[in-house]
Amino acid sequence: MEISDVHFMRLAAALQPSERPEEPIRVTIEQLSGLLCCTPRNVKFILRRLEEKALISWKPGRGRGHTSSLAFLRSMEEIQEDTFQELLVQGKIKEAIELIGAPEVSSLLRERLWTELNRQMGFHSEPEASTGQDVLRMMRNRHLERLDPAFVFTAFEAYIIGQVCNTLVSYDAASKGFLPGLAHTWEHSDQYTRWTFYLRKGVRFHHGKTMTADDVKYTLERLFQVDSHALWQYRDIAEVKTKGDYTISFCLSRPNLFFLHLIGSLYMSILPSDVVFSGIPTGTGPFRITNLNKDVLTLTAFDSYYGIRPLLDRVEIWFLPDRASSVRHYELSGPENDELMAWNQYNSSIDYPALGCRYIVFNLRREGVHHRKEIREALRIAYDRVALIRELRGSRYTPADSLLPWISSERQVQERPLKEAEELLRQAGYAGEPIQLAYPPKKEESEEAEWLEKRCHAIGLHLVLYPLHPGRSAEEILHNADLLIGEEVLEDDWEWGMMNFYKNRRNYLHYLFNPAQTELLDRETERIFQLTKPERVSCLLQAEQLARDNFWILHGCHLNKRAKLSQSLLGLHTGSFGFLDISRLWVKV
Repeated sequence: MEISDVHFMRLAAALQPSERPEEPIRVTIEQLSGLLCCTPRNVKFILRRLEEKALISWKPGRGRGHTSSLAFLRSMEEIQEDTFQELLVQGKIKEAIELIGAPEVSSLLRERLWTELNRQMGFHSEPEASTGQDVLRMMRNRHLERLDPAFVFTAFEAYIIGQVCNTLVSYDAASKGFLPGLAHTWEHSDQYTRWTFYLRKGVRFHHGKTMTADDVKYTLERLFQVDSHALWQYRDIAEVKTKGDYTISFCLSRPNLFFLHLIGSLYMSILPSDVVFSGIPTGTGPFRITNLNKDVLTLTAFDSYYGIRPLLDRVEIWFLPDRASSVRHYELSGPENDELMAWNQYNSSIDYPALGCRYIVFNLRREGVHHRKEIREALRIAYDRVALIRELRGSRYTPADSLLPWISSERQVQERPLKEAEELLRQAGYAGEPIQLAYPPKKEESEEAEWLEKRCHAIGLHLVLYPLHPGRSAEEILHNADLLIGEEVLEDDWEWGMMNFYKNRRNYLHYLFNPAQTELLDRETERIFQLTKPERVSCLLQAEQLARDNFWILHGCHLNKRAKLSQSLLGLHTGSFGFLDISRLWVKV
């Protein structure tokens, strides 16, 4: 923003009449000197500059002490809007966002500017580049967390790592099997105690190094060096052997029929052995990270990608936690589309049921009346899944009795009367003790927490709401909450996802369950790697039943995710966690 525009807005904010903005006002040089925080001599220079830009009309008073006449030829909102448009044209999204948040911007203008910014979130072609650049801008309603494959935790971070890095094999949801990745083929011994992978040749990392078996070995060793919470998957690996640059074998201490799931998980995203990890992964994937700060993540197409190069040249993901919707926006804008559709006018949308569900988990490490099974069952009745859908709807589409929608559909989830909950509280000897519910302060979670609070009040249970604002640690939840609203979204490889839910020590279950409960769950899944698929599924469902029947976990509803799209956005493919695979997107212009 030019300094003269800043001076204009400062004067207009203090002096411009709201009813008749162009009406001249009487001022003195001394008065303007105080507003602009400069000498009278500099005031005259500033006024002359504003006149040259046709922003004001200035008539100086004759003689010392006489007032002068100042008329504003444009409104402050006009200048703010023009400045905002200039910033967008220049691609200065951060400065544009800062302008929106400026205290001088009125609430009505702020909404208009947000709408205009939304229009910029979409496809843009930049013809000034020699070959043209196709750019997709997206908004994210939360800041980015840790982008380290060894510690990946949330769905969005896993999604980004999946665009930047590759694994040896990849799970294919359509065939329910595995496809070659960085390994073009593989084999195992008769007893499943030795797995050998044959690597592709000529695969390059983003910094230029050629990938070899040493990088695969380094990636696994790094998990142990940094004490990754994924180590439970790899403790059966007794030895890793490399034969030349393109063959690697994993020797196991016991049979493992599940090994492809483990080697294809995001934790085994292959990293280069010659780069010290500094928070930004260097991978072999279709996109490389070229910028990352608190405001924006920029992904740029990797021209030397061993697969098919992305058709988009650049993807910018802007973090706007105060404004962005929970709906995923992949809208297009640009000269050809602006007259046809605004940001909020969509050609179509896609809905896709997510694997997993929202749930409530009890903190069994914290003392309290919630250790009584009758009270947990009373909360099960209060947190009724059928009533949730009927009264709140939103993205909730069917009652959950499992993380897996098809398992839930086989069971008859029926609404139970609140009178039963009152009787359970009486049997438990409940005397009004407060029970604290922690929840992330997002729209639907907040709705559910407030809804549950009212239902608990109706049965005489004192539920205290405890919103989890950003920055609150798991230890804080552990010490202050009796129960927690969470959400688990499984990736396409749902077997691995369920296993990770029950065995990953960073998951809420391991933070909140006491050693007795954790030991029981571990016992259910102790030999799961040695089982065939039908046996594994049965084992996972038994672990789920253990937690469900003891009311350690209260399943809520399965959720329907939504993305809003333009008909010009092609190559749509929903990958794990329900995000569109941006490496396949292209735009018909």
